[in-house]
Amino acid sequence: MSAAQPAQRALLRALAWIERYRYLKFGIVGASGTVVNLVMLHIGHEYLFQSIEAAYKKPYASLALAITLATINNFTWNRLWTWSDRVKTMEEGEVSGHVSLRLLGTEFGQYVTASGFGSAVQYFLTLLLSSYMDYRIANVIAILSASVSNFLANDRWTFRRKQP
Repeated sequence: MSAAQPAQRALLRALAWIERYRYLKFGIVGASGTVVNLVMLHIGHEYLFQSIEAAYKKPYASLALAITLATINNFTWNRLWTWSDRVKTMEEGEVSGHVSLRLLGTEFGQYVTASGFGSAVQYFLTLLLSSYMDYRIANVIAILSASVSNFLANDRWTFRRKQP
């Protein structure tokens, strides 16, 4: 038996454990969204929008871009992994097992609406806190503050359990 086999088994057990807990999966997806958010916030504030944001020292446009891209990232991965057991498919009479653009658009609209409160909290809290600390740290604090409401809203509405 090689040394890799016990490590592989341990990794598979850890992944199976995470698979059972939806909020952990949501947190992992959220962490990936946080990376997307912070990278785009930095790129936007330091490079893309530097000429319009430098005078104010607040990341208005770059924060909007960062939140938008992180929302798209999180919707995609939450749909494919966190709530994959609840994803809706086409109605009867259509190709079974496939997702229509209309249905995907509806789910994305629900996700954005459900996450809208958290996004607003994140946006305004980041702007408020960036007066007292680095805007990136302020953004992480704001993201953590908004995560619980985002999870509950999407669990109860966007990806709610299918009715029997």
